Amino acid sequence: MAEGSKRTHQSNGARRDSARPTAVVYCEGNFGDLDGKTANGLVRHSERFEIVSVIDSRFAGRDAGELLGDGHNGIAVVADLADAVARNGATPDVMVFGIAPASGMLSDEERTVLLGAMEQGMGIVNGLHDFLNDDIEFAAASAAYGVSIEDVRRPPAKRDLRMFRNLIDDVACVRLAVLGTDGAIGKRTTATILTKALNDNGIPTVLISTGQTGLIQGGRYGVALDAIPSQFCSGEVEAAVVEAYAAEHPAVIVVEGQGALSHPAYLSSTFILRGSRPDGVILQHAPRRAFLSDFPTVPMPDAASEIRLIESFADTKVVGLTINHENMTDDEVAAAIDSYGAQLGIPVTDALIQHPEHLVKMVLAAFPDLRRTRLSLVP
Repeated sequence: MAEGSKRTHQSNGARRDSARPTAVVYCEGNFGDLDGKTANGLVRHSERFEIVSVIDSRFAGRDAGELLGDGHNGIAVVADLADAVARNGATPDVMVFGIAPASGMLSDEERTVLLGAMEQGMGIVNGLHDFLNDDIEFAAASAAYGVSIEDVRRPPAKRDLRMFRNLIDDVACVRLAVLGTDGAIGKRTTATILTKALNDNGIPTVLISTGQTGLIQGGRYGVALDAIPSQFCSGEVEAAVVEAYAAEHPAVIVVEGQGALSHPAYLSSTFILRGSRPDGVILQHAPRRAFLSDFPTVPMPDAASEIRLIESFADTKVVGLTINHENMTDDEVAAAIDSYGAQLGIPVTDALIQHPEHLVKMVLAAFPDLRRTRLSLVP
């Protein structure tokens, strides 16, 4: 957590907007940490819900944006659900479970909190592998209190799953994948900022979400890839890209990465590379992370080795590196950007610290033909 930092970035999308359902995000004991990535992401960006507060009693009374190092955003961190209701002046529409533990399962305490929210008339948005609609107690509560449960990671029925069909070559736009050297390293955040920056610069861009957080944020295209049987993963990625292109004909499609190609457990990057066949890859790396986030005895790969692996595995090119600045000062980030740029010979930036224009320049350097798109759309 970047508590006390002066770093700022305009990526916060959690403005007050009565047109959207209101949501409190449950993240007790995890906000700002790796397993709190769903809550962290929703505080930074949410198109679907108006985030009114985050539950984490450790930081009750603090501002969620400031705790993430992004500056004040008016989203309060509260001690419990009663505090959330009192501060909001009304019961929020939904409670989002904002923790993403490696187990993907609820604890007994978390079950009690979610059931209590349902009793107060709140729907539940659940991103875990533990499907609450299949749980007898939760199903009964849903019926008794007339509230819904959304299991974001529930895959389509097997008859509806799609295999790879080699339709991706018909997608006649630039395809970029934002991959990483580990899980929970900032791939989705960088992909979200990149998508907005390209659109703001007159380059029509669509984001493909491949995890539960992006879908909860309001992603229009994508699938929770780690819930799909492996035989269909490449096909589901391909289908999401094809659908996005057919519907919007963007100049760029950005695909959110999952895990890492080198990761011993989180291998979704293999399907992203095969299913979307990206023209270029932006790699997210945390220079101060010594071991994989959920595997404290497995050393992190370095950026150079991950780049070699990606370019050996797929017919693509890593066109830029983005830094996750955890446990780094601003001076250390600046030095890392210079060092990696010289070592790797590609543009390097930090999407949360540096201006998003650096990401735009990174993409335009690799795909200069996009400049014509930009010029044709910007007066």
